[in-house]
Amino acid sequence: MIKYWIEAFRLRTLPLSLACIGMGSFLAASQKMFRWEVFLLSGLTTIFLQILSNLANDYGDSKHGADSDEREGPSRAVQSGKISAKAMKNAMILFATLSLISGLSLIWVSFGNENFIYILIFLILGILAIGAAITYTAGPSPYGYAGLGDISVMIFFGWLGVLGTFYLHTNTWDWLNLLPATSCGLFATAVLNVNNIRDIPSDKIAGKMSIPVRIGRKKARIYHWLLLVSGMVLSLTYVLLNFQSGWQLLFLLALPLLLKNGNAVSKYEKPGDLDPYLKQMALTTLIFVLTFGIGQII
Repeated sequence: MIKYWIEAFRLRTLPLSLACIGMGSFLAASQKMFRWEVFLLSGLTTIFLQILSNLANDYGDSKHGADSDEREGPSRAVQSGKISAKAMKNAMILFATLSLISGLSLIWVSFGNENFIYILIFLILGILAIGAAITYTAGPSPYGYAGLGDISVMIFFGWLGVLGTFYLHTNTWDWLNLLPATSCGLFATAVLNVNNIRDIPSDKIAGKMSIPVRIGRKKARIYHWLLLVSGMVLSLTYVLLNFQSGWQLLFLLALPLLLKNGNAVSKYEKPGDLDPYLKQMALTTLIFVLTFGIGQII
């Protein structure tokens, strides 16, 4: 049973969820305002939220029919009968609670008893994050089935994840950070896009109107290239506006990996052939964040 729960947690998705925390923390470190306690609690909260999202996705897709026998990806716990729907719902409640506790601890560490307005803002954002993790595919009207998953990823894996983490470290705001934050969000959206292109046939049957289902495989490939190219251009723009050392261009090492991913999405027709590139895009995003961040603090 433990094995099935570990599979349901989908641990391979955790590095991607931590990428935005890493980017926000690197940006804070580049301004000499990095705080270990904020970094660790941000990471822990994000892990809990990602696992919650994965469990809700397993539960919701099984209930709505997206995890059918036609699906090309790995089988899910509820759909395959390895974990009951009731047990999955209880696990979702547990991880929603853990996310809330961890998030409250993070807010307290960052702000203490002061800045009540910011405490309230981040509390609301945290509750929204929990809600977004659950309602992506679960509930009566899952927004993932309406094709809104991409914008949700951009918000939570890009803008909110990066800018929120930076603010929790520094208690300051820098508009230029929108550039690398958007890059993070675009690359995370590209991961979702690979997944959605792979699942076009089964998603059509289930009525899951993802972006690739709506615009078709050909245009979804063009959309994928736009995500990859835009992410690199925005990061390069940030570096040029803040240029101090050639080390800041270290993130360009991720470019060949992005090109490899884009070419694979453009080339392969069989849904199953895209499976390796889903993981590859997630790891590429993490490599991008690491090289970008290291280049900023050297």
